[in-house]
Amino acid sequence: MKTPIRVLVTKIGLDGHDRGSRVVAAYLRDAGMEVIYTPPWQSIEDVVALALQEDVEVIGLSSLATDHLIVPDLMEALRTAGLGDIAVVVGGIIPASEHEALRSAGVTEVFGPGSSREEIVASVARLGAEARSRKSETEEFA
Repeated sequence: MKTPIRVLVTKIGLDGHDRGSRVVAAYLRDAGMEVIYTPPWQSIEDVVALALQEDVEVIGLSSLATDHLIVPDLMEALRTAGLGDIAVVVGGIIPASEHEALRSAGVTEVFGPGSSREEIVASVARLGAEARSRKSETEEFA
């Protein structure tokens, strides 16, 4: 039996709007992924610790109130913790002019309003499989 992709769905910063992240978490669970869901208002340190503890392949972040602006700090904290193989996706209300800054920081996908269930699930499944493969390669050479 194949181990399901493990995804952490969370919100960092002060944004408490979590309806969208709950819906996406359900999409991913329905698709057979193992989802670790947190309530809003997580610190970067808490997300890094949880990602390590839960051995996730993907972190999905929701931002509806500019909390995506601290995502580069999360990406740096993940790399510092040796978790740079984890794929990070961000969804929510993110101005198109800020997508490139997120990608430059290491975010692999940005989903905005209108992203379909199929698009989100397919992307997270693909990114999770790629992250798992990178992690396996790293462990082989460790």
